Amino acid sequence: MMGATIFPEPIFDADTVLKRIHEDRISALPGPPALYQSLLQHPKLNDADLSSLRLAVTGAASIPVQLIVDMREKLGFQTVITGYGLTESTGVATMCRHDEDPATIATTSGRAIPGVEVEIHDDDGNRLPPNTPGEIVIRGYNVMRGYFELDEATRETIDERGFLHTGDIGTLDERGYIRITDRKKDMFIVGGFNAYPAEIENLLLGHPDIAEAAVIGIPDERLGEVGMAFVVPRQGAHVDDNEVVAWARDNMANYKAPRRVEVVESLPRNATGKVVKDDLRSRAG
Repeated sequence: MMGATIFPEPIFDADTVLKRIHEDRISALPGPPALYQSLLQHPKLNDADLSSLRLAVTGAASIPVQLIVDMREKLGFQTVITGYGLTESTGVATMCRHDEDPATIATTSGRAIPGVEVEIHDDDGNRLPPNTPGEIVIRGYNVMRGYFELDEATRETIDERGFLHTGDIGTLDERGYIRITDRKKDMFIVGGFNAYPAEIENLLLGHPDIAEAAVIGIPDERLGEVGMAFVVPRQGAHVDDNEVVAWARDNMANYKAPRRVEVVESLPRNATGKVVKDDLRSRAG
């Protein structure tokens, strides 16, 4: 719809990106929340020239409100937009609009784009009422026809009504705005309560010394499963694992609070910046 010059970076490196923003006068910088968190934690951030930045597009992850504030005040973005989608929906399915209020941008992934339906279904395919967690399903012109030469996989993903089953857990509010709770396969059950890692990770980011967090479920004899958190300290901060466990018990529901915490220098991520939970499960044993 309009001309634009794209500057690809095969592998994200904060030093390289900060340099390119200045040298190439980058104006739009899309990426997962971890990308912006990495820039904000960079020790040379205050020396970087980010005056060209105008637009940030992020989403499909739990985003602290403070991150939106920091992206505007410290990174200089005039506009921050969150959205949600996947390859099977040809990219975007929902998005915030440019004039949304900050709380909506930080706490939701927007609403369905024109011509697209987004619903929340239970395991039996029934539509759930507002603010009830379930699987996010999408129907519209943007949904793929199917996986190439994989008919069975296509039937498992797109139902007879044309809804694409995303495998993501989320809620829709009364206005139709979506909140991504977690991946269906990442949810774990603590003593009968559904625990969503993304929600717990967002709560952990409220700790003053934690920059990044990833949570998985691990076996527990009494409760079936409990949470284990891997946390990355903020620049120059010291984090004690036992202190984080105690802090979590004081600041979140008991079933959400991780029973184990491991402090790490970084989280394993794939090429798109998403945390590789299978690597963490292997590490947890």
